[in-house]
Amino acid sequence: MQQHIRFCKSADGVRLAYATAGKGPPIVKASNWLSHLEYDWRSPVWRPFLEQLARRRTVIRYDERGCGLSDWSVGDLSFETWVRDLEAVADAVGLERFPLLGISQGGPIAIAYAVRHPDRVSHLVLYGAYARGMLNRDPTPLQVEEAETLISLVRVGWGRENPAFRQVFTSMFIPDGTPAQLRWFNDLQRVSTSPENAARLIAEFHRIDVCDLATKVSVPTLVMHARNDARIPYEEGRLLATLIPGARFVTLESRNHLLLEGEPALRQFMAEVDDFFDTVPDAVAHAAPVSSFPELTRRESEVLELIARGLDNPVIAEQLGITAKTLRNHITNIFFKLNVTSR
Repeated sequence: MQQHIRFCKSADGVRLAYATAGKGPPIVKASNWLSHLEYDWRSPVWRPFLEQLARRRTVIRYDERGCGLSDWSVGDLSFETWVRDLEAVADAVGLERFPLLGISQGGPIAIAYAVRHPDRVSHLVLYGAYARGMLNRDPTPLQVEEAETLISLVRVGWGRENPAFRQVFTSMFIPDGTPAQLRWFNDLQRVSTSPENAARLIAEFHRIDVCDLATKVSVPTLVMHARNDARIPYEEGRLLATLIPGARFVTLESRNHLLLEGEPALRQFMAEVDDFFDTVPDAVAHAAPVSSFPELTRRESEVLELIARGLDNPVIAEQLGITAKTLRNHITNIFFKLNVTSR
């Protein structure tokens, strides 16, 4: 599988790098820090995740401003600019409506985008995400000191050859990583951004608060969180699912903030995403004309119209973004309701 990297500009002129990979309906991943499009694509941490996600979809992802292949020398690293960067990438790719994935700090960005553009987001998937940054969780004095210490640690040790300082973060993100995965993540930190940018980004993460915005999300939402996530507390994932109207919450059994190849939690993540897209239709994106058969559901009417156009099952399944099995179930229901035995 290959990826294709291109560039666009955000509203304030910052150059953003974005990549596409896979085939099929699109899914956009809101950016999170510690990213580098080329480095991630070759990594033992991100590559398995991205390849599995791209089995049935075209995955669009981008480097956050100040990181990876995007511009590093930027004056504004605020939450507002992160949302505008997502807007710029979605516009550059030419997407009208798409599922949106938010991982970790990409979660609140995805939430803000979905509230601003409910007409463009068909499904919202959040993993390891949160509504409140560390300093907005009623922190104790010790937790405040911890937050300040981490920022100081980044400024002092992020760029050093010795990975001892960076290992602190690696242990939070992938405590169960293999030696190769741990080494790669240590190196990623230095490759992905500068010590000063990393410190500025972390300080901004601590101030995030999208609790009010989360209550305004109007698109179908799936929230997943690892029970023993060493980076973002499990309780923050539960809170997020509580705030978003109608959100489905799924617990994954893992200690890793980033899901790793071979662990059951990664397989469950992919299965949950497939099921969510297959069973929760996007009524706006696939709105069918008024059906002559009121007994059919909206999705069944969509399937019937495509059958009437002469399309075969694989093409219909790909166009609607559903599995072959789900399509066969819809066709069986259509035949039963219309009292017919074949096309």
